[in-house]
Amino acid sequence: MDLHMLTRQSHHSARPSLPLLGQFRLAGARAHEICGAARRRLALWLAAEAQGPVIWIRPAWHPDRLHMAGIRDEIDPGRLLMIAPERAEDLLWTMEEVLRAGVVAVAICDLPAPPGLTAIRRLHLAAEAGAQGRALLGLVLTPGAGGAPGVESRWRLEPDHPPAGLAWQLERLRARDAAPGAWRVTRPPTGRPVIAARAAITA
Repeated sequence: MDLHMLTRQSHHSARPSLPLLGQFRLAGARAHEICGAARRRLALWLAAEAQGPVIWIRPAWHPDRLHMAGIRDEIDPGRLLMIAPERAEDLLWTMEEVLRAGVVAVAICDLPAPPGLTAIRRLHLAAEAGAQGRALLGLVLTPGAGGAPGVESRWRLEPDHPPAGLAWQLERLRARDAAPGAWRVTRPPTGRPVIAARAAITA
């Protein structure tokens, strides 16, 4: 496996984790950041690997929202439970409460800007409290290149479509136990997206 993230309490046993594209694993009971223009698609790929419902938190005032008919290739829209707080300060508070409750395997918070270190630490603690040995993930979605401090890992997905077909560039910008890397992701005419090749990292 390319990515094994270990618990801070023990460096000898791996946390339960969630697979990504058949090559990576994201440690459970932690908060991870996903950024880039295609960040929501990457979050859906991860959510599809989990079992049961997924909670998606987004700002009520922001015009960007998922088109349920358009995400059917990624996940069953019926699995998504949408929460749209009216106030900015309620976005991360809601995610923290969802993680602490441990009622879903994946909680996603679509943010207008990266949160600070204190907020991320609170998400880690909430995920640890709610995980109870499961691969409970908190996914923080941020625009651009992200930059939330203290996250377990930071991933970026950008569209890189050829004239015919679908393709993306996936980058691991930060991870506690793995070096940065970049990969080309493609989707066959029928089937799930797959890693096609390792890509060169550009400055």
